[in-house]
Amino acid sequence: MKPVTALIADDEPLLRERLRSHLAALWPDLALTDDARNGQEALELFEQCRPDIVFLDIHMPGLNGIEVARALARRAQLVFVTAYEHYAVQAFGQGAIDYLVKPIDATRLADTVQRLQRQVALPLQTSHALDAVLDQLAGRLQQRAQPRQWLQWIRASVGNSVRLIPVEQVRYLRAEEKYTQVVWEEGAALIRKTIRELAEQLDPERFVQTHRSVIVNLSCVGTVVRGVNETAELHLRDGDDVLPVSRSYLHHFRQM
Repeated sequence: MKPVTALIADDEPLLRERLRSHLAALWPDLALTDDARNGQEALELFEQCRPDIVFLDIHMPGLNGIEVARALARRAQLVFVTAYEHYAVQAFGQGAIDYLVKPIDATRLADTVQRLQRQVALPLQTSHALDAVLDQLAGRLQQRAQPRQWLQWIRASVGNSVRLIPVEQVRYLRAEEKYTQVVWEEGAALIRKTIRELAEQLDPERFVQTHRSVIVNLSCVGTVVRGVNETAELHLRDGDDVLPVSRSYLHHFRQM
């Protein structure tokens, strides 16, 4: 029986390496072609190898993942890889494509592998739903490319008053049950926004998530102390605060 083959197309070498490693553990019989570093390479490698599955980064130099998906015209099972979950949620819900969110979660990938193992045994069918989904994703990608106004102030209740906290003064944010604790230069307060909501509103050049419950202002990081099992701790400047870095988010600090 012909082995099932897959192509990984992503411009991040570390992500390609980790995805390969996870797939080797979850699906040992899957044959991986050479990787593609951009959209044009993805199309060229596809025509050479004709893989059954293509893992496509939405953001790639030259042709993006959506343009590559259109060119493939349902000749393979598609899995989008994206840093922005809202791009692919509706597509996944309609069953037109699957998606993975960076950083890759092994449990989520295991679900995708099980789904792909069922699907590759079936003939590919033309899907009008896929075309509609790709149109929608292209529109969202275009919106994302427009200049964006990131969150500038955070409204927080401090005692009997409402405080407007400038975002540049925020040191970190930590989830606490139904609330999020905001720690800034002058103190701490609780707000009724989730970490996920805040992560989408904060400038990713200045704030990064370090753990499912923590976002840190990069300008406040003093040192990064490596731990076991690809974890770490952040020691912040001008204070005793120590924040966890889980394995899924360690890539933000590998060069620090």
